[in-house]
Amino acid sequence: MARYVSLIQFTDQGIRNVKDTIKRGEAAIAEAEKMGMKIIEEFWTLGAYDIVALFEAPDDETMSAFVLKNGALGNAKSQTLRAFRKEEMEGILAKIK
Repeated sequence: MARYVSLIQFTDQGIRNVKDTIKRGEAAIAEAEKMGMKIIEEFWTLGAYDIVALFEAPDDETMSAFVLKNGALGNAKSQTLRAFRKEEMEGILAKIK
């Protein structure tokens, strides 16, 4: 499965309801599983982003659907990055001629 990193910021609605953030995280884990994905880890962070989450998903389309569905709830906005393991990067670099 492909790996992804999401950098998440609370919206105004999300910060107003910050006491529910752990419950929302648990709901996200359950939703990801229903979609054939896995949230590997969630970190609540200091700085420009409020949460950093690591995902595994079968493909970009599934990850995109999850991010859109989660964003539509109105509590957070995110930037999601495709992450490559060392072995995957070695394969990418092998294609450079």
